Amino acid sequence: MSSIINPLSVETQPSGGVGNAARDRTMDWSERAIRNRWCGDNAGMAQTVKRAYKYRFYPTPEQAEQLARTFGCVRLVYNKALEERTRAYRLQGRRISYGETSAWLTAWKRTEELGFLAEVSSVPLQQALRHLQAAFKNFFAKRAGYPSFKSRKKSRSSAEYTHSAFTFRDGRLTLAKMDAPLDIVWSRPLPEGVQPSTVTVSRDAAGRWFVSILVEETIRPLAPVRGAVGVDAGLTSLVALSSGEKIPNPRHERRDRRRLARAQRALSRKQKGSANRAKARLKVARVHARITDRRRDFLHKLSTRLVRENQTVVIEDLTASNMLGNHRLARAISDAAWRELRTMLEYKAQWYGRHLVAVDRWFPSSRLCGVCGMLAERMPLNVRAWTCRSCGTGHDRDVNAARNILAAGLAERRNACGADVRPQRETSRAGSRR
Repeated sequence: MSSIINPLSVETQPSGGVGNAARDRTMDWSERAIRNRWCGDNAGMAQTVKRAYKYRFYPTPEQAEQLARTFGCVRLVYNKALEERTRAYRLQGRRISYGETSAWLTAWKRTEELGFLAEVSSVPLQQALRHLQAAFKNFFAKRAGYPSFKSRKKSRSSAEYTHSAFTFRDGRLTLAKMDAPLDIVWSRPLPEGVQPSTVTVSRDAAGRWFVSILVEETIRPLAPVRGAVGVDAGLTSLVALSSGEKIPNPRHERRDRRRLARAQRALSRKQKGSANRAKARLKVARVHARITDRRRDFLHKLSTRLVRENQTVVIEDLTASNMLGNHRLARAISDAAWRELRTMLEYKAQWYGRHLVAVDRWFPSSRLCGVCGMLAERMPLNVRAWTCRSCGTGHDRDVNAARNILAAGLAERRNACGADVRPQRETSRAGSRR
């Protein structure tokens, strides 16, 4: 973790083998980025965003029973509405509106078979119908696939309460149909003076209870800095920076692999449907939760550091899902969580007035000499260091790639704010430039 806390230099100072002209050009682009705010971005302006604060809480047995019943009702209403809407769409070619599904819910509550739906708060049930409406809207707009049914074992157990279904007073949160407030562990305070608009209660596979409180918060950007950094994602090193620093890959899944395998073997020996199997399943889920929590914590610290110390962060536009087809590296790629890191960089850069640039995934960052611009013909993955045949400069593969990513990203921002300025390089076949 010490590598995350130690600060980077605020200026981009590539070391070893990079010409003075390239260094001066990089610094000039960085300074222009700060001065011109690149294409009128809202850097320097405070913005109001919706932000969720997630806390763990410990329900009483009565609250746990009530919430478990609510989770089941939410799942049932969602699946039943999806079934009815699917039938209408396939048999009649008719699209159902949210208003019609809401009327169905009222009718279901009056039946003897589904009368228990009235025992829980109506707001989470209505929110489930709204989520289904949003899913169909995304489907018809071709932004997502057809909505799928929620599974009791695999789907996330959650219920969403709007402001009419809870009270928040003096730091005490009480949900509808409950007499006592939730016992929340306030690991960090809510922003002063905010009022929650939505509360989402959930239970993960490890049996832990969480409450996510959505508020509107005014976020002010950070003071501009002169730093700009290129980031090359990898497996041996999680990321290599254009400054020459490499952030080691913590490999959270590998560190707990033995513990996970032991828990999974114990689970496989238990009789299905038994209480011992349920206990063993919880042990497996807790190991997975430990891995996930540690990975997320590490990525938050890394992304926050990169955003705070640099005005511009340049990354590759990688598609990790396509890379998972390589079965030898699929586990390591999933554990690295490049997509999650990019997501964090995107919203943090937007919040704090920084610039995030993604260069073309086909940009030959590893094969391009950062000094003379010669493009090597081939660069297998097992080659971690190489020497340019044209200028004789020795390169660390990852650091050189990060510096090329930085130069390409700054060039794209400098030229028409995103115009494709991918350099056309000659291929080295005989060891000399043509």
